Parts: sequence; structure tokens; C-alpha cells
Amino acid sequence: MRRWGKLLLCASLGLLAAGCPKGNSDFDKGQKAEDLKDVDSAVQYYQKAVDADPHNASFKIKLNQARFDAGEFHVKQGLRLREAGNLQGAAGEFQRAVTIDPSSPVAAQELRTTLDLMTEKAQAEEKQAESTLASEDNELASGPPELKPLSQAPITLKMTNDAKIVFETIGKLAGVSMVFDPDFTARRVSVDLNNVTLEQALDIVSFESKAFWRPETENIIFVIPDQAQKHRDYDEQVVKTFYLSNTIQPQDLTEITNGLRQVLNLTKVQQLNSENAIIIRDTPDKLAIAAQMIRDIDKARPEVVIQVEVLSASTDRLRDLGILPGQSASISFTGTSTTSTSSSSGTSTPSTPSVPLSGFHCCANYYSVTLPGATANMVLTDTETKIIQNPEIRSVDGQDAKLNIGSRVPIATGSFQAGVGVGTTAVNPLVNTQFQYLDVGVNVDITPRVHLNHEISLKMKVEVSQVTGTSTIGGIQQPIIGQNKAEQEVRLKDGEVNILAGLFQRIDSNTLNGWPGLAQVPLLKYLFADNKTEHQTSEILIAVIPHIVRLPDWTKEDLRPIYTGSEQNIQTRKESEIRAPVQQPAVPKAQMPTPAGVPAGAKPTAAPASGQETNSSQSQGPRLHFEPQTLTLKVGQTATLGIVVDNVNDLFSIPMLLQYSPSVISVDELQHGTFLSGGNQEIALVQQVNQKDGQAIVSATRQPNTPGVSGSGTLLGVVIKALAPGTTTLSIVQVNAKDSQQKPIPLLTGEATIQVQP
Repeated sequence: MRRWGKLLLCASLGLLAAGCPKGNSDFDKGQKAEDLKDVDSAVQYYQKAVDADPHNASFKIKLNQARFDAGEFHVKQGLRLREAGNLQGAAGEFQRAVTIDPSSPVAAQELRTTLDLMTEKAQAEEKQAESTLASEDNELASGPPELKPLSQAPITLKMTNDAKIVFETIGKLAGVSMVFDPDFTARRVSVDLNNVTLEQALDIVSFESKAFWRPETENIIFVIPDQAQKHRDYDEQVVKTFYLSNTIQPQDLTEITNGLRQVLNLTKVQQLNSENAIIIRDTPDKLAIAAQMIRDIDKARPEVVIQVEVLSASTDRLRDLGILPGQSASISFTGTSTTSTSSSSGTSTPSTPSVPLSGFHCCANYYSVTLPGATANMVLTDTETKIIQNPEIRSVDGQDAKLNIGSRVPIATGSFQAGVGVGTTAVNPLVNTQFQYLDVGVNVDITPRVHLNHEISLKMKVEVSQVTGTSTIGGIQQPIIGQNKAEQEVRLKDGEVNILAGLFQRIDSNTLNGWPGLAQVPLLKYLFADNKTEHQTSEILIAVIPHIVRLPDWTKEDLRPIYTGSEQNIQTRKESEIRAPVQQPAVPKAQMPTPAGVPAGAKPTAAPASGQETNSSQSQGPRLHFEPQTLTLKVGQTATLGIVVDNVNDLFSIPMLLQYSPSVISVDELQHGTFLSGGNQEIALVQQVNQKDGQAIVSATRQPNTPGVSGSGTLLGVVIKALAPGTTTLSIVQVNAKDSQQKPIPLLTGEATIQVQP
């Protein structure tokens, strides 16, 4: 028997396991991990459950929800790390979010932004890719000729003469030829140019002579009178097609076209709705401005996923106890004789019994009494209903999004026509009725607006309705709709829960029905009365939770203003065209070798020859300065500036504080030079760089019990990196040099100018 029992038990367990859906154990583990906020493990368990049962819809829904929650969790972790300055960790979190939920645009967007901050080269690569010209073997030129003079040296010129002669002089200095329009009028001008570029010199002389110029070839310049008709005749134009990738509706393309036309006074603009493109033909300057405006505008709109939670709970409890006796009795009289009436047709009709008053006796033959009955009630009803709905809706910034979950209930409208009768025959009413359908259930209508600070403005209308009963109107049963509606505008943070509406209703009723007096007596009231107690509770809660899945992709380059010239002459200029040309830094003189017989570190002296002037650097006092004093870099480049000391005597230690603009450059490293070490002795170098405040503290000291160093040479090397376009100065704001006797050495300090180009 035991053996058969074991066999039956094993067979039962096998049948039970075969009847259970595959993947239930992994699904349960995923739910437990989700309860513990272990989103990564939940995704793994749900994925295993889906792999075990690919056709289970519940498993797939939970897997998608878990992926979304896990991706959002890692995005928030990445934002915290990036705000704390840990870009490497933030990039790892964003990469993990992209791996878990590839459909999350915000994770990919934040990853790209973080990588841009780490490399600081993405913008330059973007510009280079967008400004790539057509191949050289293309038979059609992509633009007008670009001026390439033989000499790029700065121009310094002071003269007063005819405008043609001034133009030709400037052309000879730069190695280009000048050609003049036949209508160019001779005009005497006076110019005083000091260290300017060729383009700047031409602009200044053109302004004074009421003319404008344009390159005909790489080394020929055409000078034309500045007149409206001449501009129409000679201004070169370029046609270009701009393909937009983020416009959704044709009116979006129309808005961009109208904006370009109004801002730039464009006349030859055509929009192509079928290709989602804009064709513009105008001057190269206007096209350059239009291209920048289109790049700034053609951005993917932010997107929001909005979770709407509807919680509805109702409770109905009824208790009906007691015996309800009859509350009325009836008596009827019966007579001993009956009468009948006859009609003309010969038939007789019996009448009711009659009771004569003269012969009335109190006996059972003359009346009958109907006694009341009693009803015993013992009813207990407990009803509890819960409705939980959690729909999600995704919308683009500024676009209406609607969600309807439920049923469409017909509602009768129109007119009713009464029935018509012919003779004694009844005809059914002729009903002329129209019907319209009403959405009943959960109806959501939301318009989101995403802000740069991770907040969302929502214009919402949420309605939860249901059919609560029917009412007959005009012979037709009409549904009675019960609704809970909330309509408001709020501004929430990403993931913030907002309670739209809450309705809490409680109804308590107590009904007592029985014989007066006895119905209030304890215990007896259950024999002579019916006691009915009812409790009704209704709770409805509507909550909204917004989640940003795509942020506005705006960069500093998009918010940067652009120079567009004057009202009548729209043009562009590069940053290098409005700045003075940078002089090439002078090559520092090599340090003189120490003659034989002179101790190391001692300054050699020599009497000047007759009539020979003393070196100006020797006549000055000790000072600190940078070599080179001016430097031009591009974004991402690094360079080393030397801190040079001149005419110092017995220098032993020198701590100093450097100041710079942290938004333009960064100080990556401070290196020791050869002067303080004497060429063969180690020095103690202590440094601390505060990139946030743009300060660097460095201290260089010789070994103890050694003499100081005299003369001139390089103390330190400052390794800098260009971060963003701009100009900054690298200054020595504080220095405390001391000799071998720990006495202070006064020093004059200088600064270096660093220009960073895009």
C-alpha cells in the first residue's frame, strides 16, 4: 500500500507540474525582486520567464514594464553621478540604461551628452562634418571663390590718397590684384591701419570710399560702388536644399519657412512638404545664417510618458434581522339572502349578499375576519468591489494625447412623434430618434510641455465614468452616467506623483419596521419588528505620474548669438575676422653657458665695451613672466607655457598662485624647469589645481643646506588645455619668493594672453 501511495503521489505531482504554465517560478522571482526595488534582477527573471513561455502575454507585459523602470532608474543614477562630477560613472549608468531599454531616447541622449563632455570634441566634429564641401572632381562649384592672399602678415599702413591707390597698395602688401568697377568714383581717403588683417583693411577702406568688395578668384579682388543696383547686379547667390528630420506636420515646415523669410528678408524660398525640405537661393551669408537657424530649430521634440492610476473601491454591507408581524387586519360581512336582477334578454345577474339590520345576529354566518401574517427576515450581505486601472500614454511636447478605455454607450437624441389611430384600430407610435455614442470608462486628455530643468507642465482632463442605472424618458430607456472628472493645469517634476481628485463617500442607514411599543423593547424587538442596517462606502482616487523619455537636445552652440551685419547688408563674419592678427611670439634666447671657473648658479658678469649699451634686461629688476606671452589654440589642443625668471639673485624657494578662466582653458599639469635645480639637483615641487575656481597653487623649493640660484631661466612649465572658444589671461596674482636666508625677494609679475578658437 505504501508503494502504491508513493506512486500516486509522484503521478499527482507530475500532473500538477505539467498543468502549471512554464516560467511561473521565474515570474514569481521577478515579482519579488521588483518588490525589493532590485530592477536589474527583475528584468533578468522576467526575461527568463518570457524565454520559457514566449506566448504568455502577462510575462511580456511585465518584462516591458520592468525594462522601462530599470532604464529610468539607471538614468537617474547617471544624472546624480554627472552632477557630482563623475562623468565616467555617469556614462556607465547611461550605457547600462540603453542596454536594458534600447527604446529609451532619454538614456541615449544623456549618454551622448556625457560623452560630449568627456571628449569635448563632438561639436568640432559636427561642424566639420556639416561644413564638408563636395569632392574636388565635382563639375559644379559649391560656393563663390575664397580669398587666399600670398601673404598673411598683418598690415600696418598710414596714408592719405585716392581710394584706388589705397586699395592697390593694400593689394600689393598682401600679394593680390585689384579690379575696379567702371562706375567706381575716385575719392580721397585717409587711413591709419595698425596690425590688421587683409579683410579688415579692405572693409575699412571700403567703408570710407562708399564701396564694397568681393573675391573673383583666390587672388583677384573686385571693388564695386556701394549702391542698391550694384548689389543686385554683383551679389553672388547660392542655392541650397535643407532636409529637416524632426518636423511632424506640414504646418511645422511652414512655420520655419515663414520665420526664415521674416528674419532674413528672403524672397526665393520654397518648401517641399513631400520631401520635408526647404530650398533657398540667396547670398552665401544669408544661407549660412539660415543653415544655423535650421540647425537650432530642427531638434527632436521632447516626449513624455504619463502614467494614470485610477483606484476605485466600494463596500456595501447589509444586515436585516427580525420578525415583522402583520400590521393590518380585514373584516368582511356575509348575508343570508341574495338578490338578482333580470334584463330584457331574459338573463339574471346575481348581486352581493345583503345583511338586514333588523335581523342581524353576532354569529359567524354574518361576517368573516382575515388575520395578518408574519415575515421572518435573516439577511446578511457583504459586497466589496475594487477597480484598479493603470493606463500609460506617451505624447510629444505640445501635442494633444488622448486615451479612452471602456465602452461606448448609445444616448438617444432627436424628436419623438406620437402614434396615429385610424378608427378603433391602434397603430404603434412612429418614433424618429437619433443616437450618439458616449465614451464611458477612463478618458484621458493631456497636453504636456517639457522644460529644461526636468519639469513638465501638464494641461489635463481626466474623467472616470460608469453606467449607474437607467431611466425611461419618452418611452425609451436612457442610461444614467456617473462620472468623476478633473480638469486642471499643473507643473510637476520627473516622476512626481500628483493626486488629481479624490472622492470619499460613506452612507449609513438604519430602518426599523414593527409594532409600536414592542419594536423598542430589547430582545422582543426581534420578534415584533424588522431591523435593517446598511453601510455603503465609496472611494475613488486619480493620480498622474509623468516621466520624461526625451529631453530637449539644446547645446551651448544653439543658444549662441550670430553676427548678421546691418539691416540693408546682411552678412556673417568669423571670429578670426573681427580680431587683430596674432603676432608670432619671439623666440626666447637660449640660456648662456656658465664660463669655466664660475660656480654653478652664479651669474657671470662682463664689462661692456666702449660705446656699447647695457642689456635692457640686465638693467631691470627681478621679474617673472610667461613665454610665450600670447598663444592661440583650437578647442581640444594642449600647449606648455614657461614661467621665466629674470635677474634674480640667490633664489631658494618660490610659491605662487596662478589665476585663469576655467570656462576657456584648464591647467592639466605643472612641470619643473631647469633653472631652480641648477641642472643637476632635484627640487621639491608641490602643486594643487582647483579647476572649478580657475586657480593653481605651486611651490618649488631647493634641497636644504644648498645655496640659492642667481641669473635668468625657466622656473616652471604650465601645461594648459583649450576647452571652449574665448580669450583668457593666465596671471601670477601672488608670489612669495625667498632666498637661502629666508628673506623675501621682490619680483615683478606678468601675464599671458591665450586665445581659443573653435
